[in-house]
Amino acid sequence: MARKIDWERQIGRRLRLRDLHVFFTVVQCSSMAKAAAELGVSQPAVSEVIAGLEHMLGVRLLDRSPHGVEATMYGRALLKGGTAAFDELKQCIKQIEFLGDRQVGELRIACPESIAASVLPPVIERFSARYPNVRLSVNELTSPLAHWADLRERRIDLALDRLPRPLGKEADDLSMEVLFNDDAVIAAGAHSRWTERAAIDIAELADEPWILVPPDSWNYQTVTQAFRARGLPPPKVSLSTFSIHLRVNLLVSGRYLTVFPRSVLRINAERYQVKMLPVELPRLPHTWPVVVATLKNRTLSPVVGIFIDHLRAYVNSAESGLRPPSDPA
Repeated sequence: MARKIDWERQIGRRLRLRDLHVFFTVVQCSSMAKAAAELGVSQPAVSEVIAGLEHMLGVRLLDRSPHGVEATMYGRALLKGGTAAFDELKQCIKQIEFLGDRQVGELRIACPESIAASVLPPVIERFSARYPNVRLSVNELTSPLAHWADLRERRIDLALDRLPRPLGKEADDLSMEVLFNDDAVIAAGAHSRWTERAAIDIAELADEPWILVPPDSWNYQTVTQAFRARGLPPPKVSLSTFSIHLRVNLLVSGRYLTVFPRSVLRINAERYQVKMLPVELPRLPHTWPVVVATLKNRTLSPVVGIFIDHLRAYVNSAESGLRPPSDPA
């Protein structure tokens, strides 16, 4: 059993960030020798640091074998907490840099293409005009909720996403703010014969060629439920894709129908030469919120907070035409 550790006497005055860095590198490399080579020091020096940490904490941090080393349960605990501590320190340094020069920083965003093609462009345009030296990177993802791991590992600073379902304990460590509630609309190319109609019964569209996203998506569920409500099978899917760009280009021919989030067309309908069709779709049991997610109880870079302020301002502007949530998360 590990002995009780006196933080002030044993750790607070003796633990060095360099020692933690050496430990992290050993775990990552699974080898003392490889870690020494990466750090540019001798293997005995690495071994001495690890031995010092183990003595200080009174527990074995690594299990050694002919195949290398791996963290014990104590080592994994130190790795988890130490990584968070390093991350907090990194965010503090970023804050100091930003306070010294409010035009410098970096922001890494992840979102699905439907957000990158709607809300994000006008927000980035305004943000970059005010902070021209802040470097932005956007990682577009197709699988819903696929970037939570990137957020937790700090490979991204914030995530924008559409929640296909209410989240449970898997999101307990995330802070989420609902920006607005979206819904689905049926769309066709501007020159489609359907755009001339003032009202359309969805049953009339049963035999049309459809471009839909995969079956586990909100869009797909909304359309199939609408058909089932009329006693009809799901529509014929000619193409399954998440790609906004591909769908828009195929809609131009006037042959196909698809489903978009309303926000995509509210912002881009004229530029895409696509129109919403006057088809009533059923409401699913829960809303389709667009959220901005960050890590809970972790220091945020000041750039992140400013960008989120820009998101809020745009969503609530008359220009966006988006409906702010009635009950923000």
